Amino acid sequence: MKSPNDFDIETIGEDLPLLEGIRTARAIRRLSTEPVPKELIRKVCEAGTFSPSGGNRQPWIFVAVTEPERKAFIAERYVTSFRRYIEPAFKAAEEDPDFPKAKVRNMKAALHLAEHIHEAPVLLFVAGWTRRGEKQSEALFPCIQNILLACRAVGLGASLTTIHQLDGEDIDRYLGLNEKTPSSALIPIGWPIGKFGKPPRESVDTKLHFERVRSGDDA
Repeated sequence: MKSPNDFDIETIGEDLPLLEGIRTARAIRRLSTEPVPKELIRKVCEAGTFSPSGGNRQPWIFVAVTEPERKAFIAERYVTSFRRYIEPAFKAAEEDPDFPKAKVRNMKAALHLAEHIHEAPVLLFVAGWTRRGEKQSEALFPCIQNILLACRAVGLGASLTTIHQLDGEDIDRYLGLNEKTPSSALIPIGWPIGKFGKPPRESVDTKLHFERVRSGDDA
């Protein structure tokens, strides 16, 4: 078991170059069951608080679930909803011999996470105050990205999922949240099984346009 004595909380992750962290912060869905110190969870959540928000409202709320019985409550609902959600995709893959193999690998990794999510040391929920009855997603998702990057910097595996929202009200009530503070994301966190690295991406040149979007038919 790692403890705060195994590393310096103040300095861990501080020396990872920003762009390297961005490029290599792939989703890690296979996690060790080894506990994660609360001080590290505090550090990555603190990184989340430095994201921008309109009017500096800082609407975010973090709920870190670590107790086995509480994780089991969440996992029971999550895996049921995820299997229902992913079933059509697996069926399509079975029926189509040309179904992309990379997508199948990602689907299997996501299913593995769902079936083992109760084993993740930390289930971190990011919620936030609503504004005019709506979630402040424009603030929460930059916050979530900061947390994912901070996990990469300190060596923690993490991934972003929103499947829990299919049981959102039930889970939110269990977490002490309500309709004015709904959760937007769930980030399972733990020490990674596997390595960080660059995920497959298309060249930015296929996505970047200057002045206006031009199709292949443009002169």
